[in-house]
Amino acid sequence: MNMNEFLKFDFLEMTIRTLASFIVLLLLARLMGKKQISQLTFFHYVTGITIGSIAADIAGESETPFVNGLYAMVVWALLTYFMNILALKSKKARILLDDTPTIIMHKGKLNEGAMKKSRLSLNELNMMLREQGIFSIKDVEYAILETNGQLSVMKKAAQESATKKDVKAPAPEPKYVPTEIISDGKLIKENLKELGLTEEWLFDQLKSQGIGKVEQVFYAEVQTDGSLHIDQRS
Repeated sequence: MNMNEFLKFDFLEMTIRTLASFIVLLLLARLMGKKQISQLTFFHYVTGITIGSIAADIAGESETPFVNGLYAMVVWALLTYFMNILALKSKKARILLDDTPTIIMHKGKLNEGAMKKSRLSLNELNMMLREQGIFSIKDVEYAILETNGQLSVMKKAAQESATKKDVKAPAPEPKYVPTEIISDGKLIKENLKELGLTEEWLFDQLKSQGIGKVEQVFYAEVQTDGSLHIDQRS
């Protein structure tokens, strides 16, 4: 900003615009409620960003007509509010706005169709499981992708029971970190090499379970004890 631009800068106008935008945004946030603030769904995430963007334009862009900007912000917030009311009263509207949860794993088996529909890769699924302290897909009974993008997981019953420490059972050190070696029908050679395992070992494991080709496997993971968990294509 040069000296001429500095002199033309209207501190009073920008202060009033910023203060008014802040107050209106605060009131609108209270109107829309905690659900909007927590951004429970993609719809609320988008509307929250849009309202904030309008408020930023009002406060920082002198070219933006002040009253027009405030009006747009209020109308957008009211539309969001009324859509929330409609979603509470109508199941169809709720599905339209928020979508529905998607079952990614059912009774321990991956749902390929649901993963493709949700555009969720195996790497992303594994990351989301690890964030919940689950390092092997084998330990999961149900996994549901919620409308806010979070993953809800129900572990298998054996994994929910008392720990080995509780029952004073021996707890041997794991040989491996659970690692995927087949993803969507493709062999991950670098992971196999990192574990110190060979392709011959893998093919023997597949053969022992009646599988002749890697392409028949949707997902395969080496377990902590060196065994292989396999999820075949449906």
